[in-house]
Amino acid sequence: MKKRKIKLILVLATVLLSLFTSLNVVTSYVKMKKTVEESIANQSLEAAISIASSLDVKQYQQFLNNPVESKDYWELRSYLNDAREKLGALFVYTLEIDNPQVSKALIAGVPDSYTEGFEIGQICTVPEKQIKLAYKGLTYVTNVIEDPNHGDYLSVGAPIKNENGQIIGYLGIDIGADKVNGIKGKVLENNLLMFIYNGLFILIVIASFFFLQRWYQKEVTKEVGVTEDTYQAEIKALITSVSSLRHDFTNHIQVLHGLLQLGEQEQAKQYLSSLSKDVQAIKSLKLNINHPGLSILLQTKKLAAQNHNIEMDISVSQDAFINIKTTDLIKLLSNLIDNAIDATTELPESERKMTICCHADEAKYVFEIINTGPTISEPDQIFKQGFTTKKPEFGKIRGQGLFIVKEVVKKYNGNISIQTTAELETTATVIIPLK
Repeated sequence: MKKRKIKLILVLATVLLSLFTSLNVVTSYVKMKKTVEESIANQSLEAAISIASSLDVKQYQQFLNNPVESKDYWELRSYLNDAREKLGALFVYTLEIDNPQVSKALIAGVPDSYTEGFEIGQICTVPEKQIKLAYKGLTYVTNVIEDPNHGDYLSVGAPIKNENGQIIGYLGIDIGADKVNGIKGKVLENNLLMFIYNGLFILIVIASFFFLQRWYQKEVTKEVGVTEDTYQAEIKALITSVSSLRHDFTNHIQVLHGLLQLGEQEQAKQYLSSLSKDVQAIKSLKLNINHPGLSILLQTKKLAAQNHNIEMDISVSQDAFINIKTTDLIKLLSNLIDNAIDATTELPESERKMTICCHADEAKYVFEIINTGPTISEPDQIFKQGFTTKKPEFGKIRGQGLFIVKEVVKKYNGNISIQTTAELETTATVIIPLK
């Protein structure tokens, strides 16, 4: 169920990422096209303003007084046609705007051979929205206009003013849609690498997401496996200890039952008195520790120590040890304590002693395990994977415990030292810095 949820989240995240990135590419494309149109329109508008200001207004005024194909008309038409050719525009022409709805073309800058379709006073296709702006004396810019006669084009207009600053007409420029589209194509072609980069970016992000998800799953599986092995070992030790206690309890009951049947009440009382020490020892297993995982671990180890007749003292600070993962804390201490128990059991029962200290302050955690036992002959080798001082046993892999401890300590930038003395005492100290 958990894997299905992870896969669902992964698929959903991939779809959303692809969707948002695709929308970004499409938005960039549309915005780029719009920017190209606006740029061409603004350049054309600047040209219209320049041509309008350089037009011979006296000659144009004379034409307006008598709007026919006169000498003034042909000279102005030639001037506008020259401007059209230099701009590469579709048309350059003058307009009469005497109402806010319809405009009329007066002089069209086209070659002299064009005799039809450019009559004086012909209704122009400039939209009403732009005509209203011109009627107020403002410049205008249109979107692409669909014209069945002359094709699609973008139009701009600027006022023509006389010497007194009065508006006597408008100068319009039409830029063919094919030219606009050609410039768009070049711009898009120049930005093709950007779109390819966006596509590659999507693939890289998705691939990275898959890789990180796979890596995370492997790390979690590995962590769970190691943790499960650790806890299973502790549970097995606990079950063994409980079974041992149960076996001893059965034997004690049988002895008491036999003594009572024989009428040896006084011996039965003495036997019960001797058992009270064991009962007190079991009660002492309960530890007042704030960290649940640490509390369970130490209770389990103390029970194991009792089964091996090891005198164990435990000292733990009232701290939750939140700066180290519970799994790492268990791996660290369980391996050190197990090694200490194994070493201690090589001594006679009267010499078996252990002390476990887990202390914390503002700067560091200190974990210390002291045990009686044989001297370590090669202290420089004990942290290497596979190295062990214990006798080989069938079915058991040796030399892993201290290597695991070393890896955990390294993970938290801490340090570990193991010192042994001639008095058959070994001290393992781990310091984990908190800053």
